[in-house]
Amino acid sequence: MEPDFWHRKWQRNEIAFHEGRPNALLVRHVDRLSLAAGSHVFVPLCGKSADIGWLMARGLRVSGAELSRDAVDQLFADLALEPAITRAGSLTHYRAAGIDIHVGDVFALSADILGRVDAVYDRAALVALPAMMRTRYAGHLTRITAAAAQLLICFEYDPSLMDGPPFSVGEEEVRSLYARDYALSRLDRVPVAGRLKGTVEATESVWLLERREV
Repeated sequence: MEPDFWHRKWQRNEIAFHEGRPNALLVRHVDRLSLAAGSHVFVPLCGKSADIGWLMARGLRVSGAELSRDAVDQLFADLALEPAITRAGSLTHYRAAGIDIHVGDVFALSADILGRVDAVYDRAALVALPAMMRTRYAGHLTRITAAAAQLLICFEYDPSLMDGPPFSVGEEEVRSLYARDYALSRLDRVPVAGRLKGTVEATESVWLLERREV
């Protein structure tokens, strides 16, 4: 997707993808990541997700990557935090106690900037990208996080019925993107309440990705 697509979405408040509450599958399955207090969770393409505050309330340190500065300003306002804002190359770094958000192109984010990652939570990143970008994204995410354990949430639906985002990403594609570096387990699969965008029947799946030992 072109950056302007997402900037327009946030400027027009066209954010139906924003749940406004912690994701039920995250709440149900986060313990499968076995994270101790103070562990670092990376949330790519995070928007102003309520999941971030929920993770922080569990004593976890959260970082994110987000293209829209509007989204990040709203996130910090929702968290009632005043960030310190600095530049890191082409990225803008928002920092406060327990949280670091990198504003800009996720592909500009490096392992050096991100630091050690204990787990990844991807609810809105992989499914936001068209097929031609998903392979690049999955490889980049694996590299910059050193294949940290991951909770990945995907939608599945008949793509002839709706244009994404969010895009339909099924089991075959998840395995083709990640099976080389991770052992994959689908933990849950549930119907999307009220249909996706109110029109298309869909399911929501949560996957656990655990790094393969070399």
